[in-house]
Parts: sequence; structure tokens; C-alpha cells
Amino acid sequence: MLHNGPVQPSTLAPLSRDDLPGDTAALARYLIGKLMVRAFPDGFAAARIVETEAYLAGDEASHSFRGLTPRNRVMFGPPGYAYVYLNYGMHFALNVSSAAEGVGEAVLIRAAEPLTGLDAMRRHRGDVPVRDLMRGPGRLAKALDIGSSLDGTDLCAAGPLWLASDGHIPQDFGVSVRIGISRDAHRPLRFFLKGSPFVSGPAALNRCP
Repeated sequence: MLHNGPVQPSTLAPLSRDDLPGDTAALARYLIGKLMVRAFPDGFAAARIVETEAYLAGDEASHSFRGLTPRNRVMFGPPGYAYVYLNYGMHFALNVSSAAEGVGEAVLIRAAEPLTGLDAMRRHRGDVPVRDLMRGPGRLAKALDIGSSLDGTDLCAAGPLWLASDGHIPQDFGVSVRIGISRDAHRPLRFFLKGSPFVSGPAALNRCP
């Protein structure tokens, strides 16, 4: 179920850092409907972000809760950079640094709808249904071949990975608690495109008002 018309990733200018909301929850909402563009040696892939989660300063579920470390340093840098980490030693996850320099906050990109470059995505994910290529943070990172080498990448500049917009405005998005955490699990900091089959998580959360 690909839609919204053709996308030419090579012509998509990166989002301006000045346009990124300074509030992390607002950025998580803002990124719904934006594009994640990945440059490969033989072309480009692009996907529309359909699900995000915000992680804030003082948030027990956040990697920044215990302070600055070599692992989470990008979270404490300026906004608009890729914070990539290995989750449970199994799969990588992509986040966007989101707050003022010195404040450890980020937005997790949880899921996206593949638009172009499906062959490249399947080289990394295997021959899976389109719906499952990027439905979850580990799948998304694997489909776009995102690993530790991309940690710290400027997502507001053309390069191996960047954020862009094709002018698409989401019609409706939902808000829920975050997925797969046990601390500060009550916070409504997960945002998703309502009705999208590419959103991850249980159906009960995705039906929320």
C-alpha cells in the first residue's frame, strides 16, 4: 500500500535545523509525515515517518537519565543529529537529537512507510512484505542499513542519511504511551499516523483517540 505519489529522493532538500521545533514532544509530532532519505552506493531510498516517541530530560526511560556518557553524547549535542544505538545487543535504533545543546533529549523513529528504494531495503531486510520492511525501530534501521557508523550524522544536511519533506501534511495522528518500556511508562509521548498499516505496536494503542 504505497501512496502519496512518486518521490525522487535525490532532489529532496534536507530539513532546515531552524524549522525543527525546540520542544522534543513537538518535534516527535512534527516528524510524522516527514521523510527519511538514505543514500546508497547505487541509489537512494526514502520512507515516510509514521511513528515516533519522545524521550526527555529527567525521563527514567531515556538513555540520558543518568547523564552524559560516550554512548549517548549525541543526545546532548545540538538538535537534528542521528543518535544510533544498539538495542539489547540485537538491533540498531535511529533517534534524532532534539533539545538545546547540553540537554539530553531525542526522538526515536519507530516506524516508516517505504516509498522508494524497496530493492535496496530488501537487500538488508530480506524478502518480507512491504508492510513489514520498516514496522518497528529495529526493522527500520536494518532496512536502511543504519548502524553505529551513522551515529552523529547531521540529518539536516545532504549526506548518507537525512530528513526531508515533500510537502505532505498528515491528516490525523494519534498519541499514546510508549512501547516496550517499564519506567515512566505512563507518559503520552508516542505519536503515530492514524490508520497507517505501517505503524508498529499493539492494535489497542493504535486505536486510541
